[in-house]
Amino acid sequence: MTTELARLQNFGPNWFASVMGTGIVATAGATLPVHVPGLRGFAHVLWVAAAALLIALVVAVTVQWARHPKVARSHARNPQMTHFYGAAPMALMTVATGALLSGKDLIGERAAVDLAWVLWTAGTLGGLFTAATIPFLMFTQLNVEPDAAFGGWLMPIVPPMVSAATGALLIPHMAPGTGRTTMLYGCYAMFGLSLVAGMIIITMIWSRLALYGTSGTTRVPTLWIVLGPLGQGITAAGLLGANAHLAVAPELASGMNVFAVLFGVPVWGFAVLWIVLATELTVRTLRRGMPFALTWWSLTFPVGTFVTGTTQLAHHTDLPAFEVAAAVAYVALLGTWGLVAVQTARGSLGGSLFAPQPAAGPIKAKKDPPPKP
Repeated sequence: MTTELARLQNFGPNWFASVMGTGIVATAGATLPVHVPGLRGFAHVLWVAAAALLIALVVAVTVQWARHPKVARSHARNPQMTHFYGAAPMALMTVATGALLSGKDLIGERAAVDLAWVLWTAGTLGGLFTAATIPFLMFTQLNVEPDAAFGGWLMPIVPPMVSAATGALLIPHMAPGTGRTTMLYGCYAMFGLSLVAGMIIITMIWSRLALYGTSGTTRVPTLWIVLGPLGQGITAAGLLGANAHLAVAPELASGMNVFAVLFGVPVWGFAVLWIVLATELTVRTLRRGMPFALTWWSLTFPVGTFVTGTTQLAHHTDLPAFEVAAAVAYVALLGTWGLVAVQTARGSLGGSLFAPQPAAGPIKAKKDPPPKP
């Protein structure tokens, strides 16, 4: 067995988060409301990189299922890893979104739209599957401790929200009629699916933090995943509202456009609060020696959705404050993406990211001991 094939034995679905994180940097850059020379070309390069990485990971998954089916199947029964099956559908749709926003300049609009439809369809079906099956496994088979709630629980239920945002971009490429209207309402339905389920899980994460504290491990960066349904929700509401006039009556479309602001601004406020809290908890854990792990990719895609959501608010409100906020958040996104990408490349070449995980019991959360009097 070659070294490369041996490494694939421990390959997990969480690797698809690297496609999500790279692709969202391209998407956010292509739509940023602030003009920066060279940014569009940079977005083109990153979209190509995300697409190439997606192809490589699909091949890797195929080889793993052929060579190591027992290991591949075991991920579905792992209380930590199983949730990351939601990363693959989102990776597909992240590349689909990039095709519509950046890829069209490289491969032509017709090819980009066709590619986006294929990836969106596969990602949507996969995302609806994970949203329906992974929670079912939790409800019926997986042993879950009272302090087990973490950001990864959001991964299986966020893909339909990504479908809603990407689907909104496909609406202008559909013929007028029932199909286009059905697409609009279907996207709103998926928006609601993820939003309600996401709010339930976010509440559980908040409760776990308040009652038990944090794990103090490499699981801490997954707290950033909370930004995913928040930022992607703002993005989806904005894109659906902007394209609603193509599918429904003007008075209904106007209401959907207003909803983008009435929903987006309050959720944006909570997202800012969560950024502050997640930053505090992440810095605290880093100061205590948190090593690098693939969970650090949680610092990219969720932050990217905050950028795209802020961009939508800038378009809908014409407020310079949102334009500045989007630009500042994008700079932060570039910094975290660069750090995580370099660390991932180093760990991949060195082989540490492919090492088998040590057997251990459930990850326990705990708080700091009270100060001595």
